[in-house]
Amino acid sequence: MAESMYGLSRTMRCAEVSLENIGDSVTLMGWCHKCRDLGGLTFLTLRDRSGEIQLVVSPDSADEVKEKTAKVRTEYVLACEGIVQKRSAPNANMKTGELEILVTSLRILSEALTPPFYIEENVNANEPLRLKYRYLDLRRPDMQRNLIMRHKIAKCARDYFDAEGFLDIETPMLGKSTPEGARDYLVPSRVKKGSFFALPQSPQLYKQLLMLSGFDRYMQIARCFRDEDLRADRQPEFTQIDLEMAFVNEEDVMKVTEGFLQKVFCEVMDIHISLPLQRLTWREAMNRFGSDKPDLRFGLELIDISQTVKDIPFPAFAEAMSAGRSVRAICVPGGAAMTRKEIDALAEVAKTYQAKFLSWLSISQTPRGSFLKYLSEEQITSIAAVTGASENDLVLIVADKDEIVFAALGALRCDIAKKMNLIAENTYNLLWVTQFPLLEYNEEAGRYVAMHHPFTGPMDEDIDFLDTDPGRVRAKAYDIILNGTELGGGSIRIHDLDLQRKMFSLLGFSPEAAYEQFGFLLDAFSYGVPPHGGLAFGLDRMVMLMTGSKSIREVIAFPKVQNSSDLMTEAPAPVTDLQLDDLSISLTEDKTK
Repeated sequence: MAESMYGLSRTMRCAEVSLENIGDSVTLMGWCHKCRDLGGLTFLTLRDRSGEIQLVVSPDSADEVKEKTAKVRTEYVLACEGIVQKRSAPNANMKTGELEILVTSLRILSEALTPPFYIEENVNANEPLRLKYRYLDLRRPDMQRNLIMRHKIAKCARDYFDAEGFLDIETPMLGKSTPEGARDYLVPSRVKKGSFFALPQSPQLYKQLLMLSGFDRYMQIARCFRDEDLRADRQPEFTQIDLEMAFVNEEDVMKVTEGFLQKVFCEVMDIHISLPLQRLTWREAMNRFGSDKPDLRFGLELIDISQTVKDIPFPAFAEAMSAGRSVRAICVPGGAAMTRKEIDALAEVAKTYQAKFLSWLSISQTPRGSFLKYLSEEQITSIAAVTGASENDLVLIVADKDEIVFAALGALRCDIAKKMNLIAENTYNLLWVTQFPLLEYNEEAGRYVAMHHPFTGPMDEDIDFLDTDPGRVRAKAYDIILNGTELGGGSIRIHDLDLQRKMFSLLGFSPEAAYEQFGFLLDAFSYGVPPHGGLAFGLDRMVMLMTGSKSIREVIAFPKVQNSSDLMTEAPAPVTDLQLDDLSISLTEDKTK
């Protein structure tokens, strides 16, 4: 039977006991991690969120203590009183490895079943099992460190932005469904039958309205919701560190953002970030790295070799050149040692990005290559020269539309860097990518779509191209990248009503449709709008990268799995007919099953 804490008060956490406490009487509480009975001498390891400490029960201990100790099993919740003493055999792997508690009183506060997996660091248990018993998984030291770091990052954000004059203002969870790129999570209204709220994909419109309302600087650690297919760094519900500022330009937003990043890396990880951060335009990032979120911890840059190979009669090159496309390459140092099987595996990676062929040329005394028969010695020398390839290097080439070439080679450089261990461990490379295209043409829809969102401002010098060449227009947009992952992004917003209407028109909205979707914003823009802009960090991604976790599920207390379900609570789940009746909702048979 569980005992009460009555009369006891915890004096400190387990790993807070120090050499200064030797001889002191302490009261500790936590979970039993291990039990070792050595025949009269019993050792228990007590664990809480701070760490572990050893408890010792000797043959000279009180009979009541020995009797209770004999009943203890792993994960029992204990309260103990005892005297701090030095261990005769220190454990260098424990923070408190020089100390132990000689137990004078023991209470079993709660018994426990045998857990379905060991509560230990880096446990070898499959993820579905861990997520079903997430409350046990969260007891593991590595999971607790992740969530403690998440807390520290969030606290650092609030402290920093408060000092910079930002106000923490909440925005609604129940709002209007507006087209923002992903499917909304809808909430039916009981009062207004047939109508729905939408959970926010982001606080975008509300934070713009706050600038119009005169609040000048806003921040929020905001919950956001998107009904989209998941992957390692996506969840249906996620968290942003959300910012907006009035009377600013791109430099102002980027400067305050850099200050936060410098502070959070220093305070949370004791890592100094030098400012200002490196910047690449979107065009430069794509040309050099094939990605708008390039990882600069290694080289393997893309090289345009179109002019070098234009006269080579290789069909893949000739077809690309005749269609006005490009031929680009990456040089893999020492890659000539790769086997044909390894090169074929790289070709399969390229195919997943719609590249029809991955051409290759091995630079060595006896060159090898997929198109070697089309090459003269002079042409081999020219390709080696333009790609910077030397003896024993491998040149990988894709010829196609730029978007396919960039995607394929951009993915290959990352894949090769991992396989060849070219990425320095424990390094953090931050950079800005700027001047994104404002619009991109969607061939399926037959119209332009916003690369970021409909409220992103065009660069002033490109505004005239909105009427003549919309695809040429650059945006006042900027993304912050960490080790090849987008950490956050933002833009300077449109604050001119006529320009906002033109933007909606370019995106295929009729004036009536634009007003139906965004009428409240357009009305607000009639009452004086300050120039404004902002940025949102993905808090989950930030914590994932700073903890070295492989998935954001490792840094969220209660995450969802690939199909957006919660294995622990078994949500989503059916509801009663009475609940559906209250909402005037009836269900139809799913004919897709």
